[in-house]
Amino acid sequence: MDNKLLIVVVVLLVIFYFWYASIIKKRNGAREALSTIDVQLKQRLDLIPNILKIAKKFMEHEFTLFDEITSLRTKASADYNKADAQSIREHLASAEQLTAKMGQLMVNVENYPTLKSDQTMLQAMQTYNEVEGQIAAARRFYNSSVTELNNAVQIFPGSLIAKIAGVTEMPYFEAEEAAKAPIDADKFIR
Repeated sequence: MDNKLLIVVVVLLVIFYFWYASIIKKRNGAREALSTIDVQLKQRLDLIPNILKIAKKFMEHEFTLFDEITSLRTKASADYNKADAQSIREHLASAEQLTAKMGQLMVNVENYPTLKSDQTMLQAMQTYNEVEGQIAAARRFYNSSVTELNNAVQIFPGSLIAKIAGVTEMPYFEAEEAAKAPIDADKFIR
């Protein structure tokens, strides 16, 4: 009888270990996906000063927008706690606000034909668009990783093991409400 009990305990411990390891791997995968977003955001943050320098030569009346972008760039580049869901949400929100302002800048570039045809600006805008595409892909990967983690953390017995391991859910990347709003084309047509 003692051998059977020992076998059952050993089997349960092995199952617990593999479930525990699976949850830790999923958490680490979600953190890695978040870091991938950060790498892409860093590329964008490095590109923004160059775009602003080029644009400032031509866009004399857009200093408020330049200041807002510079401020948001500083905020988006700040360190955050990758283990804290609220800190992650704030970080992703500041990056999204920067995306919106850069979109506004790109729309304003259209009002400056000389700037729009400048080869350096065209190349910078193309690079920026490529980086934005990479950020979008990284966000999709992050959300997929978060789904796997959150499912593992929420579904029994993973929920019990996650509590023991100190693993919690991570937030999804979600577009801000302003990005979901319909676009008023009249603002952009002159």
